[in-house]
Amino acid sequence: MRQATFREVFAVGEFRPLFGTFVLSAAGDELARVALTVLVYDRTASPLLAALTFAISHLPWLLGGPLLSTLADRLPRHRVLIATDVARAVLVAIMAIPGTPLPVLLGLLFVVGMCAPPFESARSALMADVLDGDRYAVATSLTGITLQLAQVAGFLAGGALIAVLNPSAALLVDAATFLISAVWLWARLTPRPAPVAEGGGAPGSLWRDTAEGLRFIGRSPRLLAIVGVVWVTTGFVYASEGIAAPLVDSLGQGTTAVGVLLAANPLGVTIGGLVIARLVPPARRERLVVPLVVVSLAPVLVGGLVAAAAGPGAVPFWFLVGMLFVSGLGAAWSIPLNVAFVQAVPSAYRGRAFGVVASGLAGVQGLGAIGAGLAAEEFDPSVVVALSGVLGMIAVAPALMAYRRTRDRADAPTEAEGAPGA
Repeated sequence: MRQATFREVFAVGEFRPLFGTFVLSAAGDELARVALTVLVYDRTASPLLAALTFAISHLPWLLGGPLLSTLADRLPRHRVLIATDVARAVLVAIMAIPGTPLPVLLGLLFVVGMCAPPFESARSALMADVLDGDRYAVATSLTGITLQLAQVAGFLAGGALIAVLNPSAALLVDAATFLISAVWLWARLTPRPAPVAEGGGAPGSLWRDTAEGLRFIGRSPRLLAIVGVVWVTTGFVYASEGIAAPLVDSLGQGTTAVGVLLAANPLGVTIGGLVIARLVPPARRERLVVPLVVVSLAPVLVGGLVAAAAGPGAVPFWFLVGMLFVSGLGAAWSIPLNVAFVQAVPSAYRGRAFGVVASGLAGVQGLGAIGAGLAAEEFDPSVVVALSGVLGMIAVAPALMAYRRTRDRADAPTEAEGAPGA
């Protein structure tokens, strides 16, 4: 397969609004997430409540993601994108009203999170519809890379904006990103009918379609192995994000440092993703998954152990930032796994399949953040970071072994076809 270029990807007209609105909304989301996390920690001084605030935007995926993602396979995907963006713009604008009680704020944040499953599933499925071959692989890496940059910008802006202004300003910016996104998608996407399932029959009930998406993944050892690696690694690599505020406090840093700490990993993913997309041939990318997973977990373990051994405030803040940056370099494993996943799923199932994976992904991120928050109530945050690394190494080993077996079987036909005399 010939390696595609960024220019070829951007030449596809519908990719541009899908890409631009995704990045715009992602930056606004991270800005708002930092603002709310700092606000809750300032009001309560509770690591658990701060972690819960960070996690609550992920938990709707776990509770309703597979069901809501089915909408991306039942309705025109461009309509799903526009409707969910408009709904989120309105809800976040309400959250920005000064003096909103904390329980109401968290409740609205949860409802906003419920809009994410249908949006992300429709966007991911539509990306696979408008791009083919290595253009999809390059677009996936480009989207992942730019998402990390958007997160870096959002985290840094969130920390700075809270220090200078207030959480309401950050939330208004987030609401504006959703509104701009909806208008852009309405103006630039080509209307398409809802996807047609195999056999051309009418879709079943929402629950039946959801169950079929789960069964589809469950029948494929390769998809199960990919999902296992993604979920387990993500849950442990990003658990420390939920305790960013108390971790920074234990290192003797101020509010702005929360954004810097959270930005370190996405910045590493950005650079690692560029290397994978532009310097590694398509045929070799999947074989880097196992070492990259190890690289993503090891610095979390090392950084936490060093900080815990030295004691509160004894380790330079920038050392831990550096370790999280290296962890982000390894997290580029997501690019080849995303491509392998979409290649194994037909178009009519992509909304549901992406929804299942993203639901579990957001769920483990939320549960990981809550688990880190609970542990930080009893232990120093640096100890919790180290535990995330060591437990992640142990937990991901079976999933990596299963993935290698299915990868070798998937590679075998290709190698046979390319052999002399085949």
